[in-house]
Amino acid sequence: MPATRLRRPLAALARRPHVPGPAVPPVPAQAASPQRASLVAAAIYDDGRRTATFDSLAETFRALRSRPGGMAWIGMDRPEPSDLARLADEFDLHELAVEDAIVAHQRPKLERYGDTLFVVLRAARYLDDVEEVEFGELHVFVGPDFVATVRHSDSPDLAAVRRRLESQPDILALGPEAVLYAILDAVVDAYAPVVAGLENDIDEIEFDVFAGGLEVSRRIYELSREVVEFLRSARPLQQILAALTGGFDKYGVDVELQRHLRDVADHVTEAVERVEGFRAALRDILTVNSTLVAQRQNEEMKALSEASNSQNEEVKKISAWAAILFAPTLVGTVYGMNFDVMPELHWRYGYLFAVGAMAVVSVVLYGVFKLRRWI
Repeated sequence: MPATRLRRPLAALARRPHVPGPAVPPVPAQAASPQRASLVAAAIYDDGRRTATFDSLAETFRALRSRPGGMAWIGMDRPEPSDLARLADEFDLHELAVEDAIVAHQRPKLERYGDTLFVVLRAARYLDDVEEVEFGELHVFVGPDFVATVRHSDSPDLAAVRRRLESQPDILALGPEAVLYAILDAVVDAYAPVVAGLENDIDEIEFDVFAGGLEVSRRIYELSREVVEFLRSARPLQQILAALTGGFDKYGVDVELQRHLRDVADHVTEAVERVEGFRAALRDILTVNSTLVAQRQNEEMKALSEASNSQNEEVKKISAWAAILFAPTLVGTVYGMNFDVMPELHWRYGYLFAVGAMAVVSVVLYGVFKLRRWI
């Protein structure tokens, strides 16, 4: 099937009706040339083979116009508005799509504007050194004879996608939709290491929870946020692929591309299902961790209470013996003041009376404290 026949069908798979809009407003020219900074790669392909490579958008546009049946593949990295304005003027891109590409921070989606598809993808990669997931954003414009990619992050590696497709000219000859498939496949393939990294992090968290590790609750919260962000990136991709695969028969998309796109859809579904399982597991882990933390706190409170009770018993004993010793001291102090006129001071049995009083008071106090179990 000729490549020119396949360029339009995939662009028509999104069934959203075209809403006419005004032309993209001109963007003032800047003193510095933004093309040199933002244009990553630009090439013309004929029958799946690269025939020319250019360093500027203007040269790429002229070459594409002079090659009927050719396809331009333009890659841009964090472009300036003036770059996107030139791209929009050349390929008649809708201003809403261009605005989304400039502003970025869009949700994954598939929009149709006439003969052009605008696709927003969220890439992800796992950073082993910091054990975190980094998310990126990629915008793809797919037209009858061109593909333009606008990256707002370092992932995915579109240079590897280009090399892979150039090594398969029979696939690349199918036109811009083949490039879109390859980009989708690269984004989804990058999800696998992310899923594996998240699974490993969850295993480590489970170990830390039962080992009583510190900062576990915070790590659970951070990992839960990454899981939610991943689902926000991957779930809409299921809808995008469903919109594409839903029009296979109606628009006569090449059978080989149908197989590839279905395979990509299967991989997305698998990744989403696994990560949804991670989300449920993290909820369970958080519940278990809260229970264990409460148990540890109860044990600590119990230990503190036991220690306090033990201290109270010791204080009681000390207070009881202090009171017992205080009574004889009081009697001895009174009769040790050495006044000449005091009751029983010159009494013959005064000494025995004083000692006896000390003994009686001490025994009585001891009996009282013993009865109350203070000693």
